[in-house]
Amino acid sequence: MELCIDFGGTEIKLAVIDDARVLSSGSIPVQGGAADLADAAAAARQLLAGTGRRAEAVGIAVPGVVGPDTGRMLHANAKYDFLRDFDLNAWSVREFELPAVVENDARAALVGETSIGSAAGERDAVLVTLGTGIGTAAMIDGIPLRGRTGHAGILGGHVTVDLDGPVCPCGNVGCGEALASGRTLRDAGDVTMSDVFATDAHADIRDSFLHVWGAVVTTLVHSYDPTVVILSGGILRAGAAVREPIESYVTAHLWPSMTAPRFVVPPEPELSVARGLSVLARATPPHATHSQEDQ
Repeated sequence: MELCIDFGGTEIKLAVIDDARVLSSGSIPVQGGAADLADAAAAARQLLAGTGRRAEAVGIAVPGVVGPDTGRMLHANAKYDFLRDFDLNAWSVREFELPAVVENDARAALVGETSIGSAAGERDAVLVTLGTGIGTAAMIDGIPLRGRTGHAGILGGHVTVDLDGPVCPCGNVGCGEALASGRTLRDAGDVTMSDVFATDAHADIRDSFLHVWGAVVTTLVHSYDPTVVILSGGILRAGAAVREPIESYVTAHLWPSMTAPRFVVPPEPELSVARGLSVLARATPPHATHSQEDQ
Protein backbone atom coordinates (compact mmCIF):
# COMPACT_ATOMS: atom_id res chain seq x y z
CA MET A 1 0.00 0.00 0.00
CA GLU A 2 1.43 3.37 -1.08
CA LEU A 3 1.02 6.80 0.49
CA CYS A 4 1.14 9.42 -2.28
CA ILE A 5 1.60 13.15 -1.66
CA ASP A 6 1.36 15.65 -4.52
CA PHE A 7 2.51 19.20 -3.73
CA GLY A 8 0.36 21.00 -6.31
CA GLY A 9 0.04 24.65 -7.22
CA THR A 10 -3.00 25.49 -5.09
CA GLU A 11 -3.64 22.21 -3.27
CA ILE A 12 -1.64 19.41 -1.73
CA LYS A 13 -3.36 16.24 -2.91
CA LEU A 14 -3.00 12.98 -1.03
CA ALA A 15 -4.03 9.42 -1.77
CA VAL A 16 -3.58 5.93 -0.36
CA ILE A 17 -3.38 3.36 -3.15
CA ASP A 18 -3.25 -0.41 -2.95
CA ASP A 19 -2.82 -2.63 -6.02
CA ALA A 20 -3.74 0.32 -8.32
CA ARG A 21 -6.95 0.93 -6.35
CA VAL A 22 -7.45 4.28 -4.61
CA LEU A 23 -8.50 3.46 -1.06
CA SER A 24 -8.83 7.06 0.07
CA SER A 25 -7.88 10.51 -1.14
CA GLY A 26 -8.13 14.12 -0.12
CA SER A 27 -6.59 17.56 -0.46
CA ILE A 28 -5.62 20.54 1.64
CA PRO A 29 -4.99 24.13 0.54
CA VAL A 30 -1.45 25.36 0.04
CA GLN A 31 -0.48 27.93 2.67
CA GLY A 32 2.74 28.95 0.96
CA GLY A 33 5.35 28.13 3.58
CA ALA A 34 6.98 25.49 5.73
CA ALA A 35 3.65 24.91 7.50
CA ASP A 36 2.60 23.03 4.37
CA LEU A 37 4.89 20.19 5.41
CA ALA A 38 3.25 19.85 8.82
CA ASP A 39 -0.21 20.09 7.26
CA ALA A 40 0.66 17.43 4.67
CA ALA A 41 2.00 15.06 7.32
CA ALA A 42 -1.12 15.47 9.46
CA ALA A 43 -3.45 14.95 6.51
CA ALA A 44 -1.49 11.88 5.43
CA ARG A 45 -1.68 10.32 8.87
CA GLN A 46 -5.42 10.93 8.92
CA LEU A 47 -5.87 9.20 5.55
CA LEU A 48 -3.80 6.23 6.69
CA ALA A 49 -5.75 5.98 9.94
CA GLY A 50 -8.93 5.66 7.90
CA THR A 51 -7.57 2.55 6.18
CA GLY A 52 -6.49 0.90 9.42
CA ARG A 53 -3.20 -0.08 7.77
CA ARG A 54 0.38 1.12 7.54
CA ALA A 55 1.85 2.39 4.31
CA GLU A 56 4.50 0.19 2.75
CA ALA A 57 5.98 2.88 0.50
CA VAL A 58 5.80 6.65 0.02
CA GLY A 59 5.81 8.69 -3.18
CA ILE A 60 6.10 12.48 -3.23
CA ALA A 61 5.63 14.78 -6.23
CA VAL A 62 6.84 18.37 -6.54
CA PRO A 63 6.18 20.94 -9.30
CA GLY A 64 9.82 21.36 -10.22
CA VAL A 65 13.07 19.73 -11.26
CA VAL A 66 14.19 16.82 -9.08
CA GLY A 67 17.89 16.03 -8.89
CA PRO A 68 18.39 12.47 -10.19
CA ASP A 69 21.14 11.74 -7.68
CA THR A 70 19.66 13.37 -4.59
CA GLY A 71 15.87 13.25 -4.90
CA ARG A 72 15.77 16.92 -3.89
CA MET A 73 13.87 19.64 -5.73
CA LEU A 74 16.39 21.84 -7.51
CA HIS A 75 14.07 24.55 -8.82
CA ALA A 76 10.33 25.12 -9.29
CA ASN A 77 10.02 28.52 -11.01
CA ALA A 78 8.89 30.55 -7.99
CA LYS A 79 6.77 27.73 -6.53
CA TYR A 80 7.47 26.04 -3.17
CA ASP A 81 10.71 27.92 -2.60
CA PHE A 82 10.95 26.43 0.89
CA LEU A 83 11.26 22.96 -0.66
CA ARG A 84 14.26 23.93 -2.74
CA ASP A 85 17.04 21.48 -1.85
CA PHE A 86 14.94 20.22 1.07
CA ASP A 87 15.48 16.54 1.90
CA LEU A 88 11.98 15.16 1.40
CA ASN A 89 13.29 11.64 1.73
CA ALA A 90 14.55 12.36 5.26
CA TRP A 91 11.28 14.18 6.03
CA SER A 92 9.35 11.07 5.01
CA VAL A 93 11.52 8.90 7.24
CA ARG A 94 10.85 11.22 10.18
CA GLU A 95 7.11 11.48 9.61
CA PHE A 96 6.20 8.01 8.33
CA GLU A 97 9.23 5.85 9.13
CA LEU A 98 9.57 5.17 5.41
CA PRO A 99 11.91 6.62 2.77
CA ALA A 100 10.26 8.26 -0.21
CA VAL A 101 10.53 8.25 -3.97
CA VAL A 102 10.49 11.90 -5.08
CA GLU A 103 9.52 12.84 -8.63
CA ASN A 104 8.46 15.78 -10.76
CA ASP A 105 4.67 15.96 -10.76
CA ALA A 106 4.12 15.88 -14.53
CA ARG A 107 6.53 12.99 -14.97
CA ALA A 108 4.72 11.09 -12.21
CA ALA A 109 1.39 11.79 -13.91
CA LEU A 110 2.77 10.46 -17.19
CA VAL A 111 3.89 7.26 -15.49
CA GLY A 112 0.47 6.89 -13.89
CA GLU A 113 -1.54 7.38 -17.05
CA THR A 114 0.65 5.13 -19.22
CA SER A 115 0.79 2.41 -16.55
CA ILE A 116 -2.72 2.14 -15.14
CA GLY A 117 -4.61 5.12 -16.56
CA SER A 118 -6.07 6.61 -19.71
CA ALA A 119 -3.07 5.69 -21.91
CA ALA A 120 -2.23 2.32 -20.33
CA GLY A 121 0.25 0.38 -22.44
CA GLU A 122 1.43 3.29 -24.57
CA ARG A 123 5.21 3.57 -24.90
CA ASP A 124 5.56 6.88 -26.76
CA ALA A 125 3.64 9.61 -25.01
CA VAL A 126 3.59 13.25 -23.99
CA LEU A 127 1.64 14.59 -21.03
CA VAL A 128 0.67 18.22 -20.51
CA THR A 129 -0.91 19.46 -17.29
CA LEU A 130 -2.69 22.79 -17.44
CA GLY A 131 -3.29 24.69 -14.23
CA THR A 132 -1.28 27.05 -12.04
CA GLY A 133 1.55 26.45 -14.52
CA ILE A 134 2.11 24.25 -17.56
CA GLY A 135 3.69 20.93 -16.63
CA THR A 136 4.98 18.53 -19.26
CA ALA A 137 6.64 15.13 -19.48
CA ALA A 138 7.66 12.80 -22.28
CA MET A 139 8.17 9.08 -22.74
CA ILE A 140 10.02 7.39 -25.62
CA ASP A 141 9.94 3.61 -26.09
CA GLY A 142 8.55 3.14 -22.60
CA ILE A 143 11.19 5.22 -20.82
CA PRO A 144 10.23 8.52 -19.13
CA LEU A 145 12.81 11.10 -20.17
CA ARG A 146 14.90 12.52 -17.33
CA GLY A 147 18.20 13.57 -18.87
CA ARG A 148 21.58 14.19 -17.33
CA THR A 149 20.35 16.61 -14.65
CA GLY A 150 16.64 15.73 -14.45
CA HIS A 151 15.38 18.49 -16.74
CA ALA A 152 14.52 16.49 -19.88
CA GLY A 153 10.91 16.58 -21.01
CA ILE A 154 9.51 18.67 -18.16
CA LEU A 155 10.21 22.20 -19.39
CA GLY A 156 7.71 22.26 -22.25
CA GLY A 157 5.84 25.08 -20.53
CA HIS A 158 8.96 27.19 -20.97
CA VAL A 159 9.38 27.02 -24.72
CA THR A 160 9.22 30.49 -26.24
CA VAL A 161 5.82 31.15 -27.80
CA ASP A 162 6.20 34.93 -28.21
CA LEU A 163 9.62 36.54 -28.73
CA ASP A 164 8.14 39.88 -27.69
CA GLY A 165 6.31 38.39 -24.70
CA PRO A 166 6.86 38.97 -20.99
CA VAL A 167 9.88 37.78 -19.08
CA CYS A 168 9.01 34.58 -17.24
CA PRO A 169 10.18 34.02 -13.64
CA CYS A 170 12.31 31.20 -15.10
CA GLY A 171 14.37 33.83 -16.97
CA ASN A 172 13.20 33.01 -20.49
CA VAL A 173 11.10 35.36 -22.62
CA GLY A 174 7.57 34.68 -23.85
CA CYS A 175 7.18 31.22 -22.27
CA GLY A 176 3.88 29.42 -22.70
CA GLU A 177 3.47 29.41 -18.92
CA ALA A 178 4.05 33.16 -18.71
CA LEU A 179 1.32 33.73 -21.31
CA ALA A 180 -1.37 31.16 -20.44
CA SER A 181 -1.64 29.73 -16.93
CA GLY A 182 -3.38 30.17 -13.63
CA ARG A 183 -0.42 32.26 -12.50
CA THR A 184 -0.91 34.57 -15.50
CA LEU A 185 -4.52 35.16 -14.44
CA ARG A 186 -3.59 35.64 -10.79
CA ASP A 187 -1.02 38.27 -11.68
CA ALA A 188 -3.55 40.06 -13.90
CA GLY A 189 -6.42 40.32 -11.41
CA ASP A 190 -9.29 38.36 -9.92
CA VAL A 191 -10.21 36.22 -12.95
CA THR A 192 -9.89 32.45 -12.42
CA MET A 193 -9.56 29.53 -14.81
CA SER A 194 -13.14 28.57 -13.98
CA ASP A 195 -14.30 32.07 -14.90
CA VAL A 196 -12.53 31.83 -18.24
CA PHE A 197 -13.79 28.40 -19.27
CA ALA A 198 -17.19 28.13 -17.60
CA THR A 199 -18.76 31.08 -19.45
CA ASP A 200 -18.19 33.31 -22.48
CA ALA A 201 -17.51 36.35 -20.31
CA HIS A 202 -13.77 36.14 -21.01
CA ALA A 203 -13.77 34.66 -24.51
CA ASP A 204 -10.73 36.70 -25.53
CA ILE A 205 -8.63 35.25 -22.70
CA ARG A 206 -9.94 31.74 -23.39
CA ASP A 207 -9.06 31.93 -27.08
CA SER A 208 -5.61 33.33 -26.31
CA PHE A 209 -4.89 30.56 -23.80
CA LEU A 210 -6.03 27.82 -26.18
CA HIS A 211 -3.84 29.30 -28.93
CA VAL A 212 -0.78 29.28 -26.65
CA TRP A 213 -1.49 25.76 -25.39
CA GLY A 214 -1.88 24.55 -28.97
CA ALA A 215 1.51 26.02 -29.86
CA VAL A 216 3.15 24.41 -26.81
CA VAL A 217 1.69 20.99 -27.58
CA THR A 218 2.68 21.26 -31.24
CA THR A 219 6.28 21.89 -30.19
CA LEU A 220 6.19 18.87 -27.90
CA VAL A 221 4.78 16.65 -30.65
CA HIS A 222 7.49 17.86 -33.04
CA SER A 223 10.12 17.19 -30.37
CA TYR A 224 9.07 13.73 -29.17
CA ASP A 225 6.85 12.20 -31.92
CA PRO A 226 4.36 10.61 -29.49
CA THR A 227 1.59 8.16 -30.26
CA VAL A 228 -0.62 9.81 -27.65
CA VAL A 229 -0.90 13.22 -26.00
CA ILE A 230 -2.43 13.17 -22.51
CA LEU A 231 -4.03 16.43 -21.43
CA SER A 232 -4.47 16.65 -17.68
CA GLY A 233 -4.96 19.14 -14.88
CA GLY A 234 -8.05 20.55 -13.21
CA ILE A 235 -9.10 22.68 -16.18
CA LEU A 236 -9.59 19.48 -18.20
CA ARG A 237 -12.81 18.99 -16.30
CA ALA A 238 -14.04 21.25 -19.11
CA GLY A 239 -13.34 18.28 -21.38
CA ALA A 240 -13.86 18.80 -25.08
CA ALA A 241 -13.96 22.58 -24.68
CA VAL A 242 -10.22 22.44 -23.99
CA ARG A 243 -9.16 19.25 -25.76
CA GLU A 244 -10.78 19.86 -29.16
CA PRO A 245 -9.27 23.32 -29.87
CA ILE A 246 -5.80 22.10 -28.84
CA GLU A 247 -6.11 18.97 -30.97
CA SER A 248 -7.32 21.03 -33.93
CA TYR A 249 -4.41 23.45 -33.57
CA VAL A 250 -1.87 20.63 -33.49
CA THR A 251 -3.42 18.92 -36.51
CA ALA A 252 -3.35 22.18 -38.47
CA HIS A 253 0.29 22.97 -37.62
CA LEU A 254 1.88 19.54 -37.61
CA TRP A 255 4.96 18.75 -39.69
CA PRO A 256 3.50 17.33 -42.95
CA SER A 257 5.03 13.85 -42.81
CA MET A 258 4.17 13.23 -39.14
CA THR A 259 1.28 11.06 -38.04
CA ALA A 260 -1.00 12.99 -35.72
CA PRO A 261 -1.14 11.59 -32.18
CA ARG A 262 -4.40 10.72 -30.51
CA PHE A 263 -5.48 12.90 -27.62
CA VAL A 264 -6.84 11.59 -24.32
CA VAL A 265 -8.12 13.23 -21.16
CA PRO A 266 -7.96 11.20 -17.92
CA PRO A 267 -11.38 10.71 -16.34
CA GLU A 268 -9.87 11.67 -12.96
CA PRO A 269 -7.07 14.13 -13.79
CA GLU A 270 -6.67 15.06 -10.13
CA LEU A 271 -5.42 11.51 -9.43
CA SER A 272 -2.96 11.19 -12.34
CA VAL A 273 0.03 12.17 -10.20
CA ALA A 274 -0.93 9.93 -7.29
CA ARG A 275 -1.32 6.91 -9.55
CA GLY A 276 2.14 7.50 -10.98
CA LEU A 277 3.65 7.92 -7.53
CA SER A 278 2.10 4.61 -6.53
CA VAL A 279 3.73 2.86 -9.49
CA LEU A 280 7.10 4.52 -8.85
CA ALA A 281 7.06 3.90 -5.11
CA ARG A 282 6.45 0.20 -5.68
CA ALA A 283 9.04 -0.16 -8.42
CA THR A 284 11.82 2.32 -7.66
CA PRO A 285 14.40 1.99 -4.87
CA PRO A 286 14.07 5.22 -2.88
CA HIS A 287 16.93 7.66 -2.61
CA ALA A 288 19.18 7.02 0.34
CA THR A 289 18.63 9.37 3.23
CA HIS A 290 21.30 12.01 2.66
CA SER A 291 20.50 14.05 5.74
CA GLN A 292 18.01 13.93 8.59
CA GLU A 293 18.60 17.52 9.60
CA ASP A 294 15.83 20.09 9.48
CA GLN A 295 16.38 22.25 6.42
